[in-house]
Amino acid sequence: MIRKVRVALDDRAYDILVGGGLLARAGEFIEPLLRRPFAVIVTDENVADRHLGTLKRALAQKNIGCEAVILPAGESQKSYAGFEQLCEALLALKVERRDHLIALGGGVIGDLVGFAASVLRRGMDFIQVPTSLLAQVDSSVGGKTAINSRQGKNLIGAFHQPRLVLADVDLLDTLPPRELRAGYAEVVKYGLLGDADFYAWLEANGARLLAGDAQLRAEAVERCCAHKARIVAADEREEGERALLNLGHTFGHALEAETGYSQRLLHGEGVAVGMALAFRLSASLGLCDASLAPRIERHLEAVGLPARLRDVDGAERFSPAVLLDHMKQDKKVRDGKLVFILAEAIGRAVQRNDVSPRAVEELLSEQLTKTAA
Repeated sequence: MIRKVRVALDDRAYDILVGGGLLARAGEFIEPLLRRPFAVIVTDENVADRHLGTLKRALAQKNIGCEAVILPAGESQKSYAGFEQLCEALLALKVERRDHLIALGGGVIGDLVGFAASVLRRGMDFIQVPTSLLAQVDSSVGGKTAINSRQGKNLIGAFHQPRLVLADVDLLDTLPPRELRAGYAEVVKYGLLGDADFYAWLEANGARLLAGDAQLRAEAVERCCAHKARIVAADEREEGERALLNLGHTFGHALEAETGYSQRLLHGEGVAVGMALAFRLSASLGLCDASLAPRIERHLEAVGLPARLRDVDGAERFSPAVLLDHMKQDKKVRDGKLVFILAEAIGRAVQRNDVSPRAVEELLSEQLTKTAA
């Protein structure tokens, strides 16, 4: 069964296809989009070993020629150096403006390829074939593409929508358990920011989803994509409601920066801790009930995710002031003021620009004191 979600953006609208076995059938979905029977696949070394051959065979079945660019794996590739490496490799292949790039990989590959497509030959089309849970439910949808800077995460980028997203849930079987759990944090985010029923569904089904239930995975991916598609259609360039999709990310990105964008803390793990902190901050400001953060922490911990600052490697050495300084590079900062996505309840997120830095620093100090204890 193929589930279809439409991202309604007028002449830039596209479909997200969700289901099992889609990679082996990719040629039939991609062929109608191509202006000539040729595409360039961009992937990383880890994904290439597992899935590149399947995608090549699927394209060959429809007589689509292809080349492949295989990059090193890891967040470090989302950099100026990684961007230059990719662009030069694509130009060496003499790609034409009318050609399509295919991003086969997780969030790093999707972001990097999408950004390259937005500027190469002054704009090329690309297709997302996300191989991680995080990419399937979040980063492959909505057209936000970027690389990182020394100053912060995703600060150099563009809005550039894909032509198609193929979310093959069977590919999730090949993910390391830690990567799968990190992606699950983004699934939880959709329940917390706008769908209390979905969050309750996750509390009941999350463990089985992570254990390998394909139907539950497909349902979760479809529900997350449908939620994001509605938001993106209404606010493509993040001038309003789309900012709510950053629940947990202001804290999470600061933690990623402080841990050097390394294996010490995966993006989804940072988001998990960040969401719990966002609910704790919300409670301290009187926006929501104080019982909600512990409830969320219990669920995250039950599925093996970090939920508290003490769970982050090296947290005992963190400084509240330094973490706050990282947050000042957040993309949501307006007129010099921090903008936080907070919560009035599970399923009801709000955007606030009146949170004092002192309140944030006090929360971090309190949580870090518990870490030291």
